[in-house]
Amino acid sequence: MKTFYYLLIFILISSCKENTQYYSQMKNDLIYLSSDSLEGRATGSNGEILASEYIKKRFMELGLDPLGTENYFQDFSFKPNSTPHEDPHEEMSFSAKKNGSNITGKNVISFIDNKVENTIVIGAHYDHLGYGDENSLFRGETKEIHNGADDNASGVVMLLDLASKLRHSNKKNNYLFIAFSGEELGLLGSNYFIKNPTIQKEKINYMINMDMVGRLKKDSSLAVYGIGTSPLFKQIVNSVNKSFKIIGNESGIGRSDHTSFYLNDIPVLHFFTGQHPQYHKPNDDYDKINFGGMNIISNYIFDIITELNDDGKLKFKKTKNESEEVPRFKVSLGVMPDYLYDGEGMRIDGVTENRPANKAGLLKGDIVVQLGDDTVKNMMGYMKALSKFEKGNKTIVIVIRGEEIIKKEIIF
Repeated sequence: MKTFYYLLIFILISSCKENTQYYSQMKNDLIYLSSDSLEGRATGSNGEILASEYIKKRFMELGLDPLGTENYFQDFSFKPNSTPHEDPHEEMSFSAKKNGSNITGKNVISFIDNKVENTIVIGAHYDHLGYGDENSLFRGETKEIHNGADDNASGVVMLLDLASKLRHSNKKNNYLFIAFSGEELGLLGSNYFIKNPTIQKEKINYMINMDMVGRLKKDSSLAVYGIGTSPLFKQIVNSVNKSFKIIGNESGIGRSDHTSFYLNDIPVLHFFTGQHPQYHKPNDDYDKINFGGMNIISNYIFDIITELNDDGKLKFKKTKNESEEVPRFKVSLGVMPDYLYDGEGMRIDGVTENRPANKAGLLKGDIVVQLGDDTVKNMMGYMKALSKFEKGNKTIVIVIRGEEIIKKEIIF
């Protein structure tokens, strides 16, 4: 009888241990969050509410404490009155939301309390474009659901994956997990949170943000922004790396929610796998996601957190605001720049039909090395050259295509 009793106790203990073990649910989470049933997760929509409830349920399943203003939720209301938001697809153009009645967004917030002084914030936005809005790049005649599998269901499911890994490890920080609403309308959810934090802002150690991390390419390029916002970041990001071609950027200013934290003197790291032709279009679906790549990225971020676990409160460092140097444009070439390209020139990652580049015969993969009289050495050089043209102007663009140097006439 004693033998049976001890065996039963052993089975129960083993069962409890198994329940605390990590296992990846990223694929299942992403398939749901990017499904048609959520109708594109537009801020304040029924689809976004369904997504927020799902994220809350997953936080509860992981045993994370609620830390919103109402349970897991932090509501904020706004009137969408010409809210600017940079669109990284074509030459940093700008868009604005139409006037309308108040909209309510929901940040979804959970907490791991390790009873220590400092807290790491891990964030990702879960809103998207619904059936398309001014930020959509879809040119079809009918409205279609923009599921946003990469943008940004990918970041949210990686956030959940990290929460699962951090429940029982790296206990020298607390962890605050935030799924932000309103990012597509201008970083509204993160801006509201940092002005109305549910923990003491002074206790935030650093912030990690993930936006579009689902499309790791064959060359394993991974952009990591904000590496200059704390003295330790650059060294750790590189020393922990075993898998990626890191495209580092020191600036804490960018087109995602980490910016709201950087502007409040908090060190930030932002992870991004690059643009693609499905960006802000209805066909950004789960079948194009590189789930193997996502697992590797999640492990990499976990390793960075682990490496910094013993370093206490990180020092904040201001960085150059590169967005202040971005010129304004009167014309667009109609291309998607490859933001992960670190060679000389500006490599084209996509060409929009019936726009100047397409009409001139430019192709994906072409590297722009001259536009008009200006040599293009990098992205900033390309944008400065482009800003000199007006509608109706003609000029010559020189590109490298494989081993060839090609000249084309561009009509804006």
